[in-house]
Amino acid sequence: MTTAENLWADAEVISTYSREQAIEDGTLVDLCQDELGRLVKEAGFKFSVACTSAVFFSCIGMTEAAERAGNDMHGRLWDILWMLKIAIRRGGNGDRISFQVLVVRDVETPTLTELLAVCGPGDDASPVITIMFPEEE
Repeated sequence: MTTAENLWADAEVISTYSREQAIEDGTLVDLCQDELGRLVKEAGFKFSVACTSAVFFSCIGMTEAAERAGNDMHGRLWDILWMLKIAIRRGGNGDRISFQVLVVRDVETPTLTELLAVCGPGDDASPVITIMFPEEE
């Protein structure tokens, strides 16, 4: 192997940030825990699924507008998982899939919201799915 092919072989790792650390510090929300995990399994996902805290608090957690509209957290998560599942069935582009879902966010009228799901290796190299807003990538 030439030096160009093995450029990073002896490189020192300066810092790492694991998925587990991101969940512990609240950057990511693990959707496979507790009652939410039951919905992830019911929706047919075999991989671990998490979302960014921005997606959780805006689209899954209960905003004031969502409460006024009679939403609940389980229904909001189900809508996202269902629309992601449809997007996956339609075929994606490699490890990323963009999809849209109607979500009550800041006003009681549902807003068409663009989300992005990325499938990649988790901390132990097993596949994991992360749902985020496109600008969070």
